[in-house]
Amino acid sequence: MERLTPAILAALRDARRILLLTHVHPDGDALGSQLALLHCLRRAGREVTAFGEAPVSHLYDFLPGADLLVTEPPDPAAVDCVVAVDCGDADRLGRAGQQFLPIQPFVVIDHHGGHREFGTLRWVDARRAATGEMVYDLLQALDLPIDRDTAFCLYTAIVSDTGSFRYAATSSRTLVVAGELVALGVRPEEVASRLYDNYSVGRLDLLQRVLATLELHEDERLAIIAVTREMLARTGTRDEDTEGFVNFPRSIASVRVAVFVKEGPDGMVGVSLRSKEPECDVAAVARRFGGGGHCNAAGFKVAGQSLPQVKDAVVAALRPVVRR
Repeated sequence: MERLTPAILAALRDARRILLLTHVHPDGDALGSQLALLHCLRRAGREVTAFGEAPVSHLYDFLPGADLLVTEPPDPAAVDCVVAVDCGDADRLGRAGQQFLPIQPFVVIDHHGGHREFGTLRWVDARRAATGEMVYDLLQALDLPIDRDTAFCLYTAIVSDTGSFRYAATSSRTLVVAGELVALGVRPEEVASRLYDNYSVGRLDLLQRVLATLELHEDERLAIIAVTREMLARTGTRDEDTEGFVNFPRSIASVRVAVFVKEGPDGMVGVSLRSKEPECDVAAVARRFGGGGHCNAAGFKVAGQSLPQVKDAVVAALRPVVRR
């Protein structure tokens, strides 16, 4: 595990023009961590830009500062320091993000167990429940005051990546940090409502269609659901509307591993894996297909194969895992 080093703190104290990056198709932890740093570092007098390849998803546009994220990459010559949060692989920065890799210092803050090293200064700790938890400690170490907007972003990051504190990575430190953020003015019921009570009629229709694809394998230890482009078109929804769907098959009592297979717009097939137990290491399976993630949450993409072909390959790969 990498540590939060004095070099990282010095890089953020000394830089004047800072660029904040995260992975493509960012989730709540990625956006919450990115926007929290944006708020705090700007209030500390830095020139800070938060970049993403696409506008913030409607699922997270309630985050304070979501409208400040830019989709036009800045001139690399106008950047003194880059900070990438919640990104386990340089490739996940996206096409536009690649141009910033040569910038030094390039700071990486991440909690993915399958992290593939990039950047010049790294703080990677797979024991942490969320990158938002790490960013909180970073801001404390930098002695930067945390206002309510920053606290709201960090609490959202932690809640979303711990499944509302349900996942195994949730530690006593996670709960302490969450409590301190609540003490700063965050209302847990507001965050929960924004995250989970946000379905459109179309998204609910899509969920119904996706759940109808449910298959159970290996004595109901393995569950798999799928979404096609046709389902999205018929319900008037987008890829981002499927976020969290994998947790529905995971909720079946007998299931040890849940799988969500997604037909992409570019001919790629995406796969999300979720397990309930550390004995079922889905990250190890994802790495066999060129992906990665955490022991209990991982994913990958496959090109050149149909959705049924990918489903069959995933079931075969997971069969020995769920039978351990």
